[in-house]
Amino acid sequence: MKNLFEQSRSHWVRYDRYELKTDADGKRYITPGKNAKPDIYAPGIVLDALNVGMLMMNRSPEEEVQKAILEFVTHYGLLGLMTALPTTPSFMDYEAVYLPKNHFIKAESMETEDYLALFYPFDQLDVVKQGVESRWSVSGDNMMMALTMTFINEPMAKTMSFQREYAEAYDWVAQQFKDWAFTLTTSILYYNDYDLIDEDTRNLYRKGMAAFGGIAPSYHIELLDKPTIYWDFHSLLLGIQMMFSFLLVDGEKPLRLCKHCQKVFLSSRSNSAFCSPRCKNQYNVYKSRGKKSSEED
Repeated sequence: MKNLFEQSRSHWVRYDRYELKTDADGKRYITPGKNAKPDIYAPGIVLDALNVGMLMMNRSPEEEVQKAILEFVTHYGLLGLMTALPTTPSFMDYEAVYLPKNHFIKAESMETEDYLALFYPFDQLDVVKQGVESRWSVSGDNMMMALTMTFINEPMAKTMSFQREYAEAYDWVAQQFKDWAFTLTTSILYYNDYDLIDEDTRNLYRKGMAAFGGIAPSYHIELLDKPTIYWDFHSLLLGIQMMFSFLLVDGEKPLRLCKHCQKVFLSSRSNSAFCSPRCKNQYNVYKSRGKKSSEED
């Protein structure tokens, strides 16, 4: 797992402030706040993403979920759905945007202008598209121009998704977190309940897991002291998804759900049930109280 992080040349951009805005049709979006400042960093965030999703799996109040999502994107940035969903992050080099099956857009292809409008519902970028040719003008904002130059060698759409005008539908972002948490709980329940469930139920679990993933990052090989693979993540979503996949199959430090607080944690042992000694102690205290109460009744 350590090698995967080290062998990634990708960086992502976050802003210091995000807000929820509602468009004319009543749809909510997450977008950088006015005059928000960008920052570039390398992500490592799987547990935080899973724990946001677990709030929804555990039916936490909407206010708590919304707060957790905004805290996540403020800490790490938006997911980069615009570059994650198409067949290629370089979709600006093609006549249209082509889309594999996904939760959010049913069409198999879209006009580029229509696709971009999904992610710029409030302020449009100065983009001109003619066939396979495209032109994007950034002016009047020195910070945005500097950001554009920083990612000059990246796909145009990735750089566009770092602009302050970019937004992602709140329900799309929330659904993605929930999907990750669902995948984790499916894996855990499958093995925990294996001897208690019939083969038909096992097959349902297998089919649910088989639906996970489907998109893969590009990579290149560099000749260093030995041939080395470097992964290129063109969306934060894809980076999280791949890191999550490696963690999910890691037998040495498996992902676990705390028996007490229901938070996701990396376990040092395959049979760990608690994320901390404190949770273990609290669980045992509550269990002991429950026993005494039932005996008194």
